[in-house]
Amino acid sequence: MNKYLKIVLYGLGVWVVPFLVSFIIYPLKQSGNPLFESLMAVVITATVVLLILLYFKPLENHFLKEGVLIGWAWLIISIAVDLLFFTGGPMAMSLTVYTADIGVTYLIIPLVTVGMGYLIDSKVGIFKGG
Repeated sequence: MNKYLKIVLYGLGVWVVPFLVSFIIYPLKQSGNPLFESLMAVVITATVVLLILLYFKPLENHFLKEGVLIGWAWLIISIAVDLLFFTGGPMAMSLTVYTADIGVTYLIIPLVTVGMGYLIDSKVGIFKGG
């Protein structure tokens, strides 16, 4: 599969999985339960970890570089798709509210991908005598 197509498809997965889970647990948000926000952060993190592992599996090097690239790509994809939903219609919210409620949470994405890329690159260097 083309690298950039893979980045986009996995990026959409990073957005779709939490979006679907949010529908299932939405009653928690409606009742004002902070558990909703905590669970969403866990779901986003778990999704990113799973997809970054799948993305990294065929690679042999440049994990940090790839982690930076896909982390920011997936962050941008998630925000772009969100903005389609949250700038109009029944889920409309201001950019300020969106950023505070959802957008900041997406910083988990590059934190995980860059962190894992750095860790794997450092371990690969050790195993290759670097």
